[in-house]
Amino acid sequence: MSNTKRVNTVNTMRVISQDVLGGPEVLKEVEVERPAPRQNEVLVRVRAAGVNPTDWKHRAMGGRLGDPPFVLGWDVSGTVEAVGHGVATFKPGDAVFGMLPYPWGHGSHAEYAIAPVRTLWHKPAGIDHVQAGALPLVSLTAWQALVENADLQAGQRVLIHAAAGGVGHVAVQIAKARGAYVIGTASAGKHGFLRELGADEVIDYRETDFTEAVKDVDVVLDTLGGETSVRSLRVLRPGGIVVSILPVSSDAFYEEAEQLGVRAVWVLVDADRAGMRAIAELVEAGKLRATIAGTFPLADAAEAHRLGDTGRTTGKLVLTVD
Repeated sequence: MSNTKRVNTVNTMRVISQDVLGGPEVLKEVEVERPAPRQNEVLVRVRAAGVNPTDWKHRAMGGRLGDPPFVLGWDVSGTVEAVGHGVATFKPGDAVFGMLPYPWGHGSHAEYAIAPVRTLWHKPAGIDHVQAGALPLVSLTAWQALVENADLQAGQRVLIHAAAGGVGHVAVQIAKARGAYVIGTASAGKHGFLRELGADEVIDYRETDFTEAVKDVDVVLDTLGGETSVRSLRVLRPGGIVVSILPVSSDAFYEEAEQLGVRAVWVLVDADRAGMRAIAELVEAGKLRATIAGTFPLADAAEAHRLGDTGRTTGKLVLTVD
């Protein structure tokens, strides 16, 4: 727990920052100057912010962000504190949620965050900030992969790898909302969870080779990357598509896809108001909900990262801000 002394609560804010790369212990609560929104920007008073695998990977390796110091976090749910010039969509006091631009728009693991106005949408009234803070990055990832890139249609067969994970469990719900037949891979202990979400078939990846158990799939959503992406091509029907949300460095992914008469793409999630609006509509219709693996006060961000590092969570981890 942090014992940071508050000096000026009007002009400063608490953030979770790091000065070096490393394990969860490098995360520290510090106090910095509160930013002001520029034109077409919104200052959000953060109430909840999801923690995603990309957070703990950037914490450890820097990734696209380079060397620290930096403040992580892309998911955000909260209330509008102030708006910049030209912002007409929101006003102070509005409840909003969204994803900060990935990767360089990070910074939601803080009391306040700056967001371009077109990355936010109105938070559905029927869910709290924890739910809303858990949804943006994983939901946009699944929506852009399944709907915008794969054009998933009713009656089609979709295979979702790591279906009980953050992206996976949301993807199952989005696919069911589209009317698809959903097959998910997960360890045996998570099969009941996935069936409750609507999965039609579940495969224990530890006991079964999915390439032997699944055939004639229209869409594969691969959340694992690497060799899984390449092997997934073999379960597609002609004209089907594998969408990977992780980089696939092997040329075989694209070469084998061409030989098999299928498609292979890698997508990187993009902050998008239209996508957030579609997600909000699914939430309001009762067709989409995040499973919360754990909540942690902002000051305990390192504990959330320790849990995330295990790779064993079901659903999402969320930081809460008083």
